Amino acid sequence: MHPAIPISLVFIGCCSNVIFLEELVKVYPHSGNAITFMAFVFNCLEGLFITTRFLTKPSSIPIRYYILMVAFFFIVQTLNNYTFGFNISMPLHMIFRAGSLIANLVLGVVILKKQYKVTKYLSVVLITLGIAICTIASANQNEKMASHTGDAAYDYMIWVIGLVLLVLSLFLSARMGIFQEQTYAKFGKHPSEALFYNHFLPLPGFLLIASDILSTFREFNQSAPYTLSFISVTLPWAWIWLFYNTVSQFVCIKSVFILTTECSSLTVTLVVTLRKFISLVFSIMYFKNPFTVYHWFGAALVFLGTLMFVDIFNRFEFYRKMEDALSSEKKKVKE
Repeated sequence: MHPAIPISLVFIGCCSNVIFLEELVKVYPHSGNAITFMAFVFNCLEGLFITTRFLTKPSSIPIRYYILMVAFFFIVQTLNNYTFGFNISMPLHMIFRAGSLIANLVLGVVILKKQYKVTKYLSVVLITLGIAICTIASANQNEKMASHTGDAAYDYMIWVIGLVLLVLSLFLSARMGIFQEQTYAKFGKHPSEALFYNHFLPLPGFLLIASDILSTFREFNQSAPYTLSFISVTLPWAWIWLFYNTVSQFVCIKSVFILTTECSSLTVTLVVTLRKFISLVFSIMYFKNPFTVYHWFGAALVFLGTLMFVDIFNRFEFYRKMEDALSSEKKKVKE
């Protein structure tokens, strides 16, 4: 497959997913668990039919390792979902998740005893500063917004709790990444298999929040009717948007997976980083989210720091020198 295809699908799937997701959480802020449940069910279907052949094919990595991965993943996703119920805006949520490199670097030093170049630490400073600026700006916006309960102090406390959940989720996600790195180093990389088990094994865990999921589904049933003109069917709009969100998320995740097999890690990092920024702009422009000049400055620092972290600029210089060297060799051969 030509890399342009998965790259295009990453932008189409991930950016459209932001619209469908925010449409739902703005009306149903506690619907995150139900949305995630539907995504998990949909995402593991392909693996069930093809990768594991209805669980008859033995896994290359012991199941106990996948169970630990799933435990991390389930907790992180649940925390991320609950933050929407704590007055956390979608742009702030996205910016925090874009700053995951901070947690990865800190835990890499503490757990893996890694040493990094000065530019790595500088990039972390930029990312941390960017998140701090956006957080402070959002706090000011939160004070100016109408109170959700009529008690401004209570609303502010709820917002702070949401920030704590975001930070906890950030570091748990980084710890999960380190565990995956250690597992793949030991047993080899099996991304398609991991993609399936990371979505299949958590399904029983949703029984713990089944009442919340069913409550959300009942709310979805009561949403306003929406007619799909191309098939002349009328359904509650929330269910239609949930379907759009689920499909677009599958396209997003699957495309990123394909991209990792078709392109270098540098290309994947560039695409994912740019996708995050465009998704952020989508959220701001489409939903008219409050985004001041401080937010823009903070977001710019976050993404600049992300690019510095993966040595984008040094790698471009390296590739340029390699091309110059190859060109010189070709000239010598012709002469």
